[in-house]
Amino acid sequence: MGTYTIGEVAERSGFTASALRYYEGIGLVTPPTRTDAGYRLYDDRSLARLSFIARAKQLGCSLEQITDLVEIWDGGRCGPVQERFHRLVTDKISDARRQVAELTALTADLQAAAAQLSGPPVDGPCGPDCACVTDGADDPASTAVAITLTAKPDAPIACTLGAVDLPGRLEEWRAMLAKATARTRTADGVRIRFNRTLDIATLAQLVEGEQEYCVFYTFAIVVTPEEIALDVHAPAGAEAMVEELFGWEAV
Repeated sequence: MGTYTIGEVAERSGFTASALRYYEGIGLVTPPTRTDAGYRLYDDRSLARLSFIARAKQLGCSLEQITDLVEIWDGGRCGPVQERFHRLVTDKISDARRQVAELTALTADLQAAAAQLSGPPVDGPCGPDCACVTDGADDPASTAVAITLTAKPDAPIACTLGAVDLPGRLEEWRAMLAKATARTRTADGVRIRFNRTLDIATLAQLVEGEQEYCVFYTFAIVVTPEEIALDVHAPAGAEAMVEELFGWEAV
């Protein structure tokens, strides 16, 4: 097993020497030995640990979360580390999707506003009809898909949500669908329309949870300046399940 100075570890790991000293100070990494002159010496296990820390940082883990992971790492078994890391990453996927949905909705609004503001101004002072005040124009370029969750290939037409959790999930969908302005049957599912005032992050969270347990669904959230639409797609044979949960009669 090789040994490395702090400069060599900094070069190999991508962390600066000051970062390595800081991590040592908070217990994330400790050099196993020092030279007679007091210089830090690291080994291959330290490099592996730092590679893991770098990976966790890259995936958005906080210092507190990394500390928790490293404590499990010190147990000497990879399984518990991987299990905990997987839970953290899965939670971050959900957070990232909600943020993407919100940013996509904002982008659609900005594009519509930019299109309207690029037109000729009103003659006189700004007022109710001014582009600075009114909502965005009907600009096709401002239509965007906020989230797409694709069905797993050859997924069975079945949902795995347990009986204990099912009533709560159905109540969440009932509350969401009560805000729909229209539900239209499509070739392989239904398009559900909502006002632009809908909390898109809540819709994204609900859709993600549904697709986790009913992997045969494909969902897309589409944002325009006028509305938010949820497209639900399902394979042949799932029509009854789609109709039971989402419905497709006009609202």
